[in-house]
Amino acid sequence: MNDLSFRRGDAAVIALILAAAISVAAAFALAAVSHGGGAVAEVRRDGELIATLPLSEDARLVVEGGYTNVVVVASGAVCIESSDCPGGDCVRSGRISRPGRALVCLPNRVEVRVVSETAAPYVDAVAS
Repeated sequence: MNDLSFRRGDAAVIALILAAAISVAAAFALAAVSHGGGAVAEVRRDGELIATLPLSEDARLVVEGGYTNVVVVASGAVCIESSDCPGGDCVRSGRISRPGRALVCLPNRVEVRVVSETAAPYVDAVAS
């Protein structure tokens, strides 16, 4: 006879699964909040580092070359606020704040990359 009633052991298993799920969610939330600590934006033109801007301090940098890019750091994130390059894809790329992310203006050969000063680079997956 199959008795599918709820037992005391079932409640313990459900509680354990819920506790594990809450722990994983809390770890992801903590990582999302704290990833900006010690991060800087490295601004390069033609592969040469021209500025390092801490994301913790608001800043504005004008990068001139064949075209002009305005790089802005505000509220812990960096963006290319304006550019007179054709297309303007770099401006539409938005704001970035996570180490490993980058903004690129190909016509002006400018790269803005967020890197971490203190911690290992952000890893979103590991394969063995």
